[in-house]
Amino acid sequence: MGRIIWLASYPKSGNTWTRIFLLNLFMNPSKPLSINEIGEMSPSDSQLGWYTMLESRPADQWSLPEVAKLRLRVQEEIAGITPDSIFVKTHSPLLPWQGVPAFNMNVTAGAICIVRNPLDVVASYANHSGLDLDPMIRIMAEKDYLVPGGGERAPHPIGDWSQNVASWTARPHPAMHVMRYEDMLDDPVVAFGKLVRFLRLPKDRGRLDKALKFSSFDKAKKQEKTKGFNEASKRAKGFFRSGKAGGWRTELTPAQVRTVVNAHREQMERFGYVPEGY
Repeated sequence: MGRIIWLASYPKSGNTWTRIFLLNLFMNPSKPLSINEIGEMSPSDSQLGWYTMLESRPADQWSLPEVAKLRLRVQEEIAGITPDSIFVKTHSPLLPWQGVPAFNMNVTAGAICIVRNPLDVVASYANHSGLDLDPMIRIMAEKDYLVPGGGERAPHPIGDWSQNVASWTARPHPAMHVMRYEDMLDDPVVAFGKLVRFLRLPKDRGRLDKALKFSSFDKAKKQEKTKGFNEASKRAKGFFRSGKAGGWRTELTPAQVRTVVNAHREQMERFGYVPEGY
């Protein structure tokens, strides 16, 4: 049995980009791999199929405490599909849920946490969810927020933005690597190079550069446009929207910016996200 390296983030914070990079880095292909292959290398902990393998009753009959206990068994199943470590996507906070741990530490090797300015997350997550900005701002500030089950995913907690981020980053640990989305954009060679070193992989600048090129936002967006993306939301026009930082300056009103900052000031200050004047 292998062990899980969690790819943890609040939704729409760069998790998918990181997964595409890792897929191309490890596989070292001659051309960009399909973005629809990332689920094979780095599955999601909320993917309903894992749960239905362990519970024969229809998903709409499961109680939340039952789902919480199933999570731990699902994580064992995922770790068991390979003798090596496996990257697993999660949007859940590192906190207990329904009276049990949300993460099975017996099959956990470490975690990579990606953090993005919540002011930019608002518009991206709203687009993904088919919501207006104000409802999304409220969801991002709702403590212990739960994403309901449905379709191909099981119910899972994501908490509020601050709760989620703090749960993974407030206590530094040698097995934890934290990345800021903005740093990944500003200097991907440095940001992803640090990730490669964290994973204790051999230094290979050519391979790093190729993986970055093959996982670029433009290439991912082009693939989605031509072939579709199986993780895209049916409520959005596309999964890959702009991939930039600072869009909030034109997308959010000053009142909306202040609402977000007031709700998340402590964690935003930790990561340098509070705009001047707020």
